[in-house]
Amino acid sequence: MTTFTRLRALALTSFSLLALAACGSDDPTQPVTPTNGTLTVTVSGLPAGVNAAVTVTGPSSYTQSATASASYSVAAGSYTVAAAQVITNNVRYNAAIVGSPATVTSNATATATVTYSITGNPTITISGSIAANRTMTPDTNYVLRGFVYVNSGATLTINAGTKIVGDTTALGSALFVLRGARIVATGTEAAPVVFTSQRSAGNRSPGDWGGLIIVGNARNNRAGNIIVEGSDGSVVGGNSAGVIYTGGTVDTDNSGTLRYVRVEFAGYATLTDAELNSFTFAALGSGTTLEYLQSVTGLDDSFEWFGGTVDGKYLVSYEAGDDHFDTSEGYRGRNQFLIAYQSAFATPRAGAGAVSTDPQGFEVDGCNGGGCTAPAGGNAQSAGAADGLFTMNVFANFTVIGVGAGVTTPTNGGVGMVLRRGTGGYYVNGVVARWPRQAVSIRDTTSNNRFQVDSLIVRNLYFADNGSQNGGVVFDPTGPNFGQESAFTARNSNISVAAGTVTAASLFTALPAGGTTAPTVAGFDWSPAAGSPIATGGLSAFTADPRIAARAGTFITATAYRGAAAPGGTKWWANWTNYARN
Repeated sequence: MTTFTRLRALALTSFSLLALAACGSDDPTQPVTPTNGTLTVTVSGLPAGVNAAVTVTGPSSYTQSATASASYSVAAGSYTVAAAQVITNNVRYNAAIVGSPATVTSNATATATVTYSITGNPTITISGSIAANRTMTPDTNYVLRGFVYVNSGATLTINAGTKIVGDTTALGSALFVLRGARIVATGTEAAPVVFTSQRSAGNRSPGDWGGLIIVGNARNNRAGNIIVEGSDGSVVGGNSAGVIYTGGTVDTDNSGTLRYVRVEFAGYATLTDAELNSFTFAALGSGTTLEYLQSVTGLDDSFEWFGGTVDGKYLVSYEAGDDHFDTSEGYRGRNQFLIAYQSAFATPRAGAGAVSTDPQGFEVDGCNGGGCTAPAGGNAQSAGAADGLFTMNVFANFTVIGVGAGVTTPTNGGVGMVLRRGTGGYYVNGVVARWPRQAVSIRDTTSNNRFQVDSLIVRNLYFADNGSQNGGVVFDPTGPNFGQESAFTARNSNISVAAGTVTAASLFTALPAGGTTAPTVAGFDWSPAAGSPIATGGLSAFTADPRIAARAGTFITATAYRGAAAPGGTKWWANWTNYARN
């Protein structure tokens, strides 16, 4: 090859390399770096602070979770955007998605839009029996149709925030937790469990549904097959034989837990003197837990105990058709921190029954009706629990407020505390105010026998603004009843009676006036007002009286104040209670 030829070949080779460099290499062994694009996901429709539940998937097993609007640098390809349902404050949000699948190209932006909107919770109607364990959750609406029974051996669990309504097309719809069954309803202050009317606010009435009935296996003082009042009514799913609650033998029986539970617009009079209450506790044992419970605008009693030994704390009753707290048949449980407020008597739902003729604050019986085994007379004994199974309940730190003047009270009602039919029991550190007939009454000789010996003890109460419709009467006047002021003085009861100028409202930080103007729940502050006489005067130690100390045990705490709230203390009723008349 000549020199010229060699130079010409070298020049051609150099030219080829330059050309290749100019137009890129076609060598398949050389890597090519792809250029990403952008995928933007926009999210809207959820309340502030609530996270979305968005998932993006794409090529090469790409996965990305998104809780809000975001943009992502991704390789070119097709991407799928999906969004799961979001539940917040018991409200469901479903998502509509536009722009999925999204095709992303190099150096370009693709957008997918996720729009959440409220969707209705599913509704489940429950009837008949619950025979196996079941859980209710706040993302579902539950309707009780007729009498619904939780059978022995089954546990009904109700999660915080769950709402259960009674079917208003089936009068008397109610939930019965039978002996041997359990209910575990555990709400929270922010999310209580609520049993209420199926009707909308403003259209509700006492008696819209039946109520909550729990039957345990503790003892009471009636013999024979005695049924829960109203349990034999002609109600859808009912049993004409009723539900028997007598014959129990296990005072430590456990029927479950109620904590932060409200029952609203309940009660149903299936027959005269056979009414369903908001809460009915029949022969419940001490293994059962009752805390932070409220009855709102019920047709009959707010809380009624038939025998048993169950204890309770933080019980609230606003507007009862009959009694706020009713015990009988050898009930021996202990309760502390209770509030009752009555300002009016609501009109029951048509066909559900009538308001009682004798609504009181407390109505406490030893025993009444067939099969009573408690002694008809004679003196009580300090043990009081095994000898005849006297009613020996303990109520401490209660605030019980009546309607006062200007509200028509049913014929025989309007008394703060009625103690009768051979009852015993201890009543300590309470406030009884604004009851139009009188503050307290002991109705019969057998109850007076308990009082005169040692098993009916009333200590360190404060009475104010009572007797407005009865000439200012506070105690039983001289006559057939036994609760005269002199009798309480002789028993060292240490009851303070306010001067006639002291109003119930002056005792508390905030107490609504009542009457025709319905208050709001924010209008209640049961803490003692500055300088209030109920901020002091409590029986601050039980050690001086071994009878009270023995009954109170470790469950009841002695306090230096009277009433349901400590001065400057926790407002334990706040945030979870409700007030409504309709």
